[in-house]
Amino acid sequence: MEIRDRRSTVGVVTDQPGDALSLKLPPGDFAAYIFDCDGTLADTMPTHYKAWQAALGQHAAKFPEAMFYELGGVPTRHIVELLNERHGLTLQVDETVAHKEAVFLELSPEIAAIEPVVAIARRLHGQKPMAVASGGHRRIVTNTLRALGILDLFAAVVTAEDYERGKPAPDPFLEAARRLGIAPELCLVFEDTATGIAAATAAGMQSVLVAAPRRAA
Repeated sequence: MEIRDRRSTVGVVTDQPGDALSLKLPPGDFAAYIFDCDGTLADTMPTHYKAWQAALGQHAAKFPEAMFYELGGVPTRHIVELLNERHGLTLQVDETVAHKEAVFLELSPEIAAIEPVVAIARRLHGQKPMAVASGGHRRIVTNTLRALGILDLFAAVVTAEDYERGKPAPDPFLEAARRLGIAPELCLVFEDTATGIAAATAAGMQSVLVAAPRRAA
């Protein structure tokens, strides 16, 4: 399935068997490919939410799961700042971020690959330059990619330390394109959130929306 507008073409990746082979990407000869990490290459979102709940402690109920997914792609410290603003909290940003990331690293062995997307990255490796552009911090993102055995597939890994404005601003994707030495309009982005798709569109890039993995009830 492909959904077109005047700015970008959005394809869809699901987790059905065989999708990695039958996926219909937007038309065009793309010079580079840029992947989000969490929820796109790695099935990390449930693990991230567990870590958030642990880090927020008595305030965990103020960050419901629906809100967590709405903020997919937003840098971690910006989420803490938003929670403080929205709920009148006084969470220490650096302390909360460090706690959340420490819990996530403890839970990281449970992370699985999103196989249809990882299969695409493996197939493209050595043919076209690829990058990761994430809202996460470097040690978290590189740990996740390393755990999945795919860190070496990417010529560049752009994380929250590398730009000022996070998604939905285009900065992460523009920085990835700059590091690859490829014009933004020649890049195809893989993303799992509306925030990420908006960032890709703002960067002048076409994109593929990755559907959330099916989970047992």
